[in-house]
Amino acid sequence: MRNLGWLVGCWIVLQVCGFAQYEMGNHAMGIMGAPVVGSVSLPSQGPAAAIYQAPSTRRMEERLRSIYEGTDWSLDPNKPAERVRYYRGILERQALPLPQDTEVREQLAKEMLYQGDSQGAVRQLEEVRRRWVAADARMADAQVQDLGRWLATAYLRLGEQENCANMHGQHACLFPLRGDAVHALPRGAEGAVRELTALLEKSPGDSESRWLLNVAYMQLGRYPREVPARWLIPEAQFRSTGHIAEFPEVAAAAGIDIVSHAGGVVVEDFDQDGWLDVMVTSSGPLDQMHLFHNNGDGTFQDVTRQSGLMGETGGLNLVLTDYNNDGRPDVLVLRGGWWGKYGAYPMSLLRNNGDGTFEDVTEEAGLLSLHPTQTAAWADFDGDGWLDLFVGHEGGGEDRHSSQLFHNDGNGRFTEVGAAGGLADLGFVKGVAWGDFNNDGRPDLYVSVMYGRNKLFRNDGPRDPGHPDGGWRFTDVTREAGVSLQRNSFACWFFDYDNDGWPDLFVSGYGTNTKDDVGAFEMGRPDSAERSRLYRNMHDGTFKDVTAAARLDHAILTMGASFGDLDNDGWLDVYLGTGDSTYQALLPNRMFRNAGGTAFEDVTTAGDFGHLQKGHGIAFADLRGTGFEDVFEEMGGAQPGDIYQSALYRNPGNSNHSVTLLLEGVRSNRAGFGARIDVTVRSAAGGVRHIYRTVGYGSSFGGNPLRQHIGIGAAKWVEEIAAMWPVESGRTERVVDRVRGVTADKTYRLREGTGRLEVLRLR
Repeated sequence: MRNLGWLVGCWIVLQVCGFAQYEMGNHAMGIMGAPVVGSVSLPSQGPAAAIYQAPSTRRMEERLRSIYEGTDWSLDPNKPAERVRYYRGILERQALPLPQDTEVREQLAKEMLYQGDSQGAVRQLEEVRRRWVAADARMADAQVQDLGRWLATAYLRLGEQENCANMHGQHACLFPLRGDAVHALPRGAEGAVRELTALLEKSPGDSESRWLLNVAYMQLGRYPREVPARWLIPEAQFRSTGHIAEFPEVAAAAGIDIVSHAGGVVVEDFDQDGWLDVMVTSSGPLDQMHLFHNNGDGTFQDVTRQSGLMGETGGLNLVLTDYNNDGRPDVLVLRGGWWGKYGAYPMSLLRNNGDGTFEDVTEEAGLLSLHPTQTAAWADFDGDGWLDLFVGHEGGGEDRHSSQLFHNDGNGRFTEVGAAGGLADLGFVKGVAWGDFNNDGRPDLYVSVMYGRNKLFRNDGPRDPGHPDGGWRFTDVTREAGVSLQRNSFACWFFDYDNDGWPDLFVSGYGTNTKDDVGAFEMGRPDSAERSRLYRNMHDGTFKDVTAAARLDHAILTMGASFGDLDNDGWLDVYLGTGDSTYQALLPNRMFRNAGGTAFEDVTTAGDFGHLQKGHGIAFADLRGTGFEDVFEEMGGAQPGDIYQSALYRNPGNSNHSVTLLLEGVRSNRAGFGARIDVTVRSAAGGVRHIYRTVGYGSSFGGNPLRQHIGIGAAKWVEEIAAMWPVESGRTERVVDRVRGVTADKTYRLREGTGRLEVLRLR
């Protein structure tokens, strides 16, 4: 019995110190997952694919693996496989009294579920129930409810694995489930229906179980006709409020349906052949990142092996840059987000060598540091022509991780200046965005925070205008600007949603108070979940919360998020990836169409965007050169076993037109970050219309390309394009290039100071 007491004591310690994080439905202490061995594999790239790896990249690979191997298996959220072996060993070594046997089996089942062994989890939980019945013992009501809830979760996940993942069809997991989304192997959904019904019989007000019951009936193809009337959620609840053509999901056909955990995406023309390529990460510490080359025919080839990226593992997010002004897009990889003390991983700066390969230059650039983070943003804050970097770290309680602002020294290296500028101790940062909210030509900084208030820092220039190297002033104007209405927020960005020439601000909400909030929200009932916020720029240094009026408060638990123009009407639309770390967080990702800058229409079901799996990095990009933006979404969840295929929604197109602009700075930074574009067209009625875009200021959890795709509606040509470049250091006015009479449906390069457009043709 001494051994048994020690065992139960260990279990209690594990519960209190580590595993409680798994069970918090609002992700308040959420975690990201690591791979089950062999679960995230490298697709075949052919026998001729030679592996290239620079020495610095090899050192980073060794460092990442060493950090992972050095963590405590009993508490590291990325290591449920080791804990499964531990609990199995206990059961194999000795027979335990029924209460202790139950505790061990339940914990074993949970770790199996986290690991991805849903069938094993079901088996252990059903064995718990069988043993209590065989012993003619009575479980407490709370135990019965808890067991039923975990069984329902395990059965649901089993059904998803056996059907949505293993027999992946075009509509797999797209809500509302129909056609080939219905499960061919029904045992998982049938078990979920049985358990969820029992839960509802005991607790009729259980909104989470009611929502999941309707989903399970959909999985069986028996919704709505067989859902008991008292539990039925009417179909009308899920209808779109606007119209858009269906965007078929074609990732498998395109060869880009990478299986992964939560991660990031960047879409860019990395080899400069005119076609946009796709780079994807997966957050598990040993998950290999991938680069997909665009073949120019609607398909992609995985070129990871020959690109120099082998060994670059992990990464919950990616951020695009051209830090060395060589005209070749580079990438920053961010790691360790949500993991707390187990997230002390380095970020990686990947330099594009221009020959199809990348090299990890993190140490060389002076950026090596060990902090949990998933968010960063680039901008030339001091106007010296070089892109600087702000990195938001996740600090709080005893785990203090100050955020960092790195000044680009122009020689391939960076110097940290955030602490001196008051930009260090900002809390648990989940999103950052640069944007010139007061139109003075200098980028300002917005910081999105969990468990606290967000911050807006106005860029007020050098402390001493005569000596700009003496430090920079960032003034906290959050209170007067009115942009701190949330206490739990995530992705954020500046964009001009109403085309009035002033950048507005979107901040996603991320938090629930109870497990019932998701179900209540999906049923249209009152809930306490944190909503996203749309702040309209009032042109006077303040913002107005217009979320409800714009109807953008119809989404919760938003993680990955981005914006683009689905229908080339010139108004920016919004796609939100949803979910949290739990398997129960099955809620559709949501697409909102911008209806003329006054409100947003929910077109989730109309366009078939309502994926039930966890949506992370999102990118809008014209991947096929059609003049219309497709949407790529990196899928997969937090738990090591929560893997899923990425999604690619193909734009069906329409009769509207567009222009695409690639800006090249000369005195400004080469990539044109911060340059504002004003496109003037005439409407069908003859009136003048302005459409505004800004280069580089994208979503903090999405990866659109730097080239600006600008829909212009029915217009077939553009009256004028004006590009206003960022303010240079030591100057107050902005350089403006103007070009008149531009033909639509082409891609152009505009070089700063030339006033001329160069037509770019795809190779």
